[in-house]
Amino acid sequence: MNGHSVDLLEAAPRNPAGIRVADQAWIATALLHREHPERQDFSIEEITDRARKETWSTEVSPGVKNHISYHAVANKEPNPSHHRMLYATGRGIRRLYRPGDPAHPLRKGKIIPRRDQIPPRYHFLLDWYENEFAMAASDQRTSPDPILGLLGLGSEIWAGESPDEYVRRLREGWE
Repeated sequence: MNGHSVDLLEAAPRNPAGIRVADQAWIATALLHREHPERQDFSIEEITDRARKETWSTEVSPGVKNHISYHAVANKEPNPSHHRMLYATGRGIRRLYRPGDPAHPLRKGKIIPRRDQIPPRYHFLLDWYENEFAMAASDQRTSPDPILGLLGLGSEIWAGESPDEYVRRLREGWE
């Protein structure tokens, strides 16, 4: 894809309020995260419904649902957009992308809206994302993996004995 295609994608899909459809998808998802902190993710329909509640226009553009479903989803192959704004946690289920989430290797696009391209009433979402939501990702990465925490558990059973010898000893008397 050449640079002109990306420029066209960045400039074209907007609503009457002037908010890019990818940014609308991100804002609606961020609002849901803020309104339902007990939830980890949301269905495509829930995100679309939340976008509908905003006063961007009388109807949600089909482009918003396309971005929620595919164009802005980090762990899907880019076609045509390269945004990493949302993350698919299951079929038809999304949450905001966090730095460090696995992403398709060709997706290198934006993660959050540019502050100067969204109305000031949504700037608090950018601050929340950077100071809380994205930080939770680094906290999760530094916390020990519960499976890796099992490494060496029970090793005292065969201490001083090779694993092969231990298994051979356990199998003695088997017919």
